[in-house]
Amino acid sequence: MINLMGVRAVQARIAQLQQQFGLPGPVPGMDFQKKLDKEMQRSSTQGAAASGKAAVPETREAIVHSAGSKGGSNPFATYSVNSSLPVADQNLSALIDAAARKYNVDPKLVSAVAEVESGGNQDAASPAGAVGVMQLMPDTAAALGVNPYDKKSNIEGGAKYLRQMLDAFDGDVRQAVAAYNAGPQAVKDYGGVPPYQETQNYVNKVLDIYR
Repeated sequence: MINLMGVRAVQARIAQLQQQFGLPGPVPGMDFQKKLDKEMQRSSTQGAAASGKAAVPETREAIVHSAGSKGGSNPFATYSVNSSLPVADQNLSALIDAAARKYNVDPKLVSAVAEVESGGNQDAASPAGAVGVMQLMPDTAAALGVNPYDKKSNIEGGAKYLRQMLDAFDGDVRQAVAAYNAGPQAVKDYGGVPPYQETQNYVNKVLDIYR
């Protein structure tokens, strides 16, 4: 960057020498002082603008890194892709009621899990590959004997898995919901809801709706 103070010092020194030795003519560069000032101002403005543009991708990268920090061996992902869709639409409610009756699970609990998992959206898909209303991983769905890409079958798979978790934890709804999110082994290892922030938030959201 041009050192404006240095330029002006040189100009002043030249003017002093011209006066001392009686040399004619203006100080070199003085005619362009205003242009130089404008150029310096423009350069400074462009530099600030460039700094502002650079901050955008850095912020975006930080957000992406933060979002990508979620992990774990959860057989069911818990990303709510679209929570704006109501779970209470008639078709979805009928499917949840039927699945809940089939596996003897409270339909309110199935509905609460469906709401937190996907907002009741069969088109929901998580970055981890979980599918549909109950966010079943394809391998888990296969073990449950259901098709995760079919809405009715997906909901039945979720209800069946909830039944299994309730049985595994003696009907303890809180632990069963935690196991749905973090896996049953994690709940057994910690003797209750694991100390994972994601799982704790998940359990609280489901139980708030269920109650």
